Amino acid sequence: MPHAAPVWMRKLVDSVTSGELHRGLPKDSRSGGDHNRRAAVLMLFSGAETSAELPNDAAILLTHRSPTMRSHSGQIAFPGGRVDPEDVNAVDCALREAWEETGLDRTSITPLAQLDDVHIRASGYPVHPIVAHWHTRTPVGVVSPDEADEVFEVPLMHLTDPVNRLTVGWNDWRGPAFTVDGFLVWGFTAGLLNAALHQAGWDSPWDHDTVHNLHDTLARSRNNERLL
Repeated sequence: MPHAAPVWMRKLVDSVTSGELHRGLPKDSRSGGDHNRRAAVLMLFSGAETSAELPNDAAILLTHRSPTMRSHSGQIAFPGGRVDPEDVNAVDCALREAWEETGLDRTSITPLAQLDDVHIRASGYPVHPIVAHWHTRTPVGVVSPDEADEVFEVPLMHLTDPVNRLTVGWNDWRGPAFTVDGFLVWGFTAGLLNAALHQAGWDSPWDHDTVHNLHDTLARSRNNERLL
């Protein structure tokens, strides 16, 4: 329901519905993968509905995937997971997964727009990101420590601060990243956040050019990721 977006989110939602945000992602992530193994993630934004500017309390919900998981272990991620046969659609999947991981009450949010599928090369899944607004904050937290061992909101003002932004690289790959409370947000999650901040007009100039070694940066973080 794009029309239900708070004023400060409308430019972001318009960029999703027009396809502009999707076109701003790297070409190799815009499509592909095994469409029999689809997934969905919830990009859940919270913040006052009355302001036309980015409100001071604007934030996004993220999780830290347990280091014991078989895939994407130790990474910072949006709530989400594979689409089950019982799910009505990608939105239903994202809301179900968010409830299973964080206890999120689906009646407290308004789904606003769905991006075209994005391909995660590491898993081969096409992922459907769902942009939503958390109109009524409800309690969330760790539900299953084996899946997500931390659940937290990150202020958008923190993500837009150039001090917390960097470029990481490994071999020929380069990508945007963020530092959050000792964690490193990178890969799929950081790529979507970077595109969202840019398309919404919220980002500030930051150092794109200096490339930090991904393995070294992860080793200094709290992620506890298994490095390949």
